[in-house]
Amino acid sequence: MNTKTLLVMVDDVAEGHAIPERFASCAQDGKGGIRDSDNIRPAIRWSGAPGGTKSYAIIMVDRDVPIKFESANQSGKTIPASLPRRNFYHWVQADIPPNVNHIPEGQAGRVESGISGQNDFGARGAEHGIGYDGPCPPWNDERLHHYYFIAYALDVPSLGLAGAFTGKRLEDAMERHILAKGEVVATYTTNQKKKRAA
Repeated sequence: MNTKTLLVMVDDVAEGHAIPERFASCAQDGKGGIRDSDNIRPAIRWSGAPGGTKSYAIIMVDRDVPIKFESANQSGKTIPASLPRRNFYHWVQADIPPNVNHIPEGQAGRVESGISGQNDFGARGAEHGIGYDGPCPPWNDERLHHYYFIAYALDVPSLGLAGAFTGKRLEDAMERHILAKGEVVATYTTNQKKKRAA
């Protein structure tokens, strides 16, 4: 299938630039550690869907999460930039109706349009875990984290997902149904040294 390109915009989040702290679940505390942040979901909009689009899906994923967390947020330790990384899903949304092309800014958690899946905070037993939860990379990670806001136009009205479905399950279910996709990639860090260098 020849996948076309969606034009995706995330309000107040610019391609290649830092995500504002209000959209994150944690921020620097000014003492070398982290504190809770506002954890607001940014507004996202998309356009340019091809004919035959019957639903949309959204994923927000951090592709720079260390595969090992033993040293995360530990005084006197660092997570080297060379450590292997994996995907960590911050937002998983499926079955968004075809007449919707905008999800407004709002509180973290479930989203009204479509069905909200389980983000990876939920997989770790965090308080929310469903819908959106913002960035919170370890403050001692030497790597700048990159966050992909991806919107997909699909050729089916529903992917048949239910319950606490994960980002990986959504990606697998979409595999042969993607008509178009687009993304905005932005960064975030709680490492004071990385932030000063950015």
